Amino acid sequence: MDLTASQLRANVYRLLDQVLESGQPLRITRKGKTLLVIPEEPVSKVDRLPHRHGYIVGDPEELVHMDWSGEWKP
Repeated sequence: MDLTASQLRANVYRLLDQVLESGQPLRITRKGKTLLVIPEEPVSKVDRLPHRHGYIVGDPEELVHMDWSGEWKP
């Protein structure tokens, strides 16, 4: 996301929270130069996936212990 310093000032807390949640850098242009705001610890791709509740019908533990060897083809 590219912003000017004035746009950053108007929404600083919301924009910083957005960087922390998404892990996406924020580019700010000031006096013809670009500044980059990034989280110190990167957010993993798995953490950025939207949570989808109700997609597993049944007990999730059964999925862990299923025997998939019949489906595997070397």
